[in-house]
This record gives sequence, structure tokens and C-alpha cells, in this order.
Amino acid sequence: MTTDNTTGVRGYAAQCLKDEAQALMELIPQLDENFDKAVDMIYHCRGKIIVTGVGKSGNVGAKIAATLSSTGTPAFFINPLDVYHGDLGVMTADDIVLALSNSGQTDELLRFIPMVLHMHVPIIAMTGNEHSLLAKYSNAHIKVWVKKEACPLNLAPTSSTTAALAMGDALAVALMEVRHFEPRDFAQFHPGGELGKRLLTTAEDVMRSNDLPIVDQDMHLGDAIILVSKGKLGLGVSLVDGKVAGLITDGDIRRAMEKWREKFFDKQVKGIMTSRPKSVLPTTKITEIQRVMHQHKIHTVLVVDKENHLLGVVDHYSCMI
Repeated sequence: MTTDNTTGVRGYAAQCLKDEAQALMELIPQLDENFDKAVDMIYHCRGKIIVTGVGKSGNVGAKIAATLSSTGTPAFFINPLDVYHGDLGVMTADDIVLALSNSGQTDELLRFIPMVLHMHVPIIAMTGNEHSLLAKYSNAHIKVWVKKEACPLNLAPTSSTTAALAMGDALAVALMEVRHFEPRDFAQFHPGGELGKRLLTTAEDVMRSNDLPIVDQDMHLGDAIILVSKGKLGLGVSLVDGKVAGLITDGDIRRAMEKWREKFFDKQVKGIMTSRPKSVLPTTKITEIQRVMHQHKIHTVLVVDKENHLLGVVDHYSCMI
């Protein structure tokens, strides 16, 4: 490639991005009662959302189906060409078809529509032509019209596919809001992702349960320091019959040394321990543990059962997954 051919490539790229950004902004005035109806139809759908499209619209449709599925709306993509080879069997009267076509006149897609109508399956169309056959036979038509493609020849699907993709995201986000979709719901559909791990991991999964620093409440602080230091958790737990009676931290010890100075070694654990330390159940999610730590400005919490028996300790670093 010569220098002449590469001159201004950033300018070409910038213009493409500007054109597509402008196309997205021009979708906002196109939102109307049909969009509202589509959201309502999907929200009350008792079956699945079957997304379909051909070519580039099919590629966009597959992504929309994936987004819907991961945000609480059961959906999958089907190529209309596969319908003639048995895939029609996945569709029921409880489903909704979301059909994508920029022109709304795609022949392969239109041949699929009579089968859908015969089964009395509602259709939501997403096209750039509100007068198209696909729009005519749909129960709700979401208009996704763009003035021109970002392609300099105005031929390759660029702005139109970006617009369709964004409108699919708008549909999914609107449904998330209507469903009051929360992070814990998202985690259920993304158990392998970082967010999923954080939202699904519990105290039991990350707690330290072996070699815990146990200090008797009648122990002198000089001896307690040694156990706290060996425990490497910055704390010591006092138990009575296996149940948590109190907690001392290295911070408690430092403050006691400043307060009592030479009398420090004559003092006992019960003189400085917190008798009701923060604790959680083993099923507590680490996101909730992080909230507790942040709220109370602490770095560790005890893990106990319902009878307050000590099971383990979770520190700040254990929650950083």
C-alpha cells in the first residue's frame, strides 16, 4: 500500500464513526407506541423470543438474541432458511418472532412469515421501511431507519446494522428496567464471568477455617500478641463453648499499649475485646461482605452458624476475586 492510499485514513475512520453516531441519535425520534407495544408483548410472553433475519440482519439478530437471553428474556436465533428443514418445530403459539430486515422485503424472510401467521405467533418487526410487507404483517413495527450508510458508496450495511444492533440493546435494556433486573439476576446468567463469580461466591467459598487464632478471654495481652501475630489475620477470637464471645484486633492491641504502657502486659483479652463483632453466615455472598466491611470500616468478618459457632474468617483480600 502506498503512502498516497493511506493518507487521511484516520479522517475516513472518523467520518465513519460520526456517520454511525449520527444514525444512532436519529433513532431517538423514531421511538413510538410501537416500541412500547413490543416491550409489553415481550414482557408478557409466556414462551420464547425467536429472533430471525438473513445475512447481516441475521448476524445482528443473533447478537440481540444473546443479549435478551443474558438479561432475563429467553430468546434464541433461527435462520429462516433452516425453517424448511425441521427447525419450525421449535416454535409454539406462546412464542414471539422478532424479525429483522433493513428493507423489510427480504424474500427468504417473507417466505417464513406465512408459517408464523398460520401458527398464530405474534410478530415484532424491526425494519427501516414502515411500508414494507414485513411491517404490514407484524403486530408491532419498530422503525430503524437511517438516512445513509457510513459506507462511502452507500451500499455496504454499516449505519443500518449499527442502528439495528443499538435498537436491540434498547429493547433489552427497557425490558431489564421493566423486570427490575438486578446484578444478582445477571450473575445467574453469567456464572463464569468476573461479575458472576463475585455475585455468586459465598463466605464459605473463601473463608479461612484452619489454624484460626483463638485467644482465651482471660489470657494476658502479652500472650495474646503472640497468637495474633502467628495467625496472620490481624485478629484473635475468643470462644466460650465453641461460640464467639469476643474479638481483638491488632488495632485494639496498639491502642491498649498506648493507653496502659507498662501496665499493658498485666491486662487481659476481655479488657479490650469487642464482645459483639461483625459476623456473617457461610451462605452470605461476598458482595454483601464487602458492603459490611465498607460500612463499618473493618477488614475482616467472622463466619458463624446460626448458633454463633465459629466456622471461619473472611478478610478483605479473600473478597478480591
